[in-house]
Amino acid sequence: MTETAPYATLVLGGARSGKSRIAEGLTAELAGPDGQRVYIATAEPFDDELRARIAAHRAQRGEGWTTIDAPLDVAAAIAAQARPGAAVLVECLTLWLGNLMHHGRDVEAETAGLIAALAAARGPVVLVANEVGLGIVPDNAMARAFRDHAGRITQAVAAASGRAILVAAGLPLTLKGAAITG
Repeated sequence: MTETAPYATLVLGGARSGKSRIAEGLTAELAGPDGQRVYIATAEPFDDELRARIAAHRAQRGEGWTTIDAPLDVAAAIAAQARPGAAVLVECLTLWLGNLMHHGRDVEAETAGLIAALAAARGPVVLVANEVGLGIVPDNAMARAFRDHAGRITQAVAAASGRAILVAAGLPLTLKGAAITG
């Protein structure tokens, strides 16, 4: 049986769908005017292009965010940060999966740990993930394994979360739970 995480929201979408903007706005709304906004970053800056993307994301968020780098230990970061008076944004589960696979971690065990951390969260957690299952079947085993793991992770998080939102063309479509207003 899946543990429930009523404070969790999954924001899912394709590349450049607007999911980060929606997730950031939702996290700020959930934090309220006096709450802390915590950004759990999973990206590992392996090259100049990724460093530039990270810088662009930081600039887009603006001031008022606390950033926690957690390329592998997302569950521990959520456990440490999700509390009353704070709203947490995890960006993103897809990059986290790539890190897990790159470092030879047990994806199923890490996913179970993530679900347990979400269920234990004492404050709102918004998680971003890419929808990678709508395209063609990848032509190599590693890419197929990545796509399959990504699908399983997003299914598990969506099942456990109180809300799931699909973003396409910058527009949020609520799949589960209360619709967002912005």
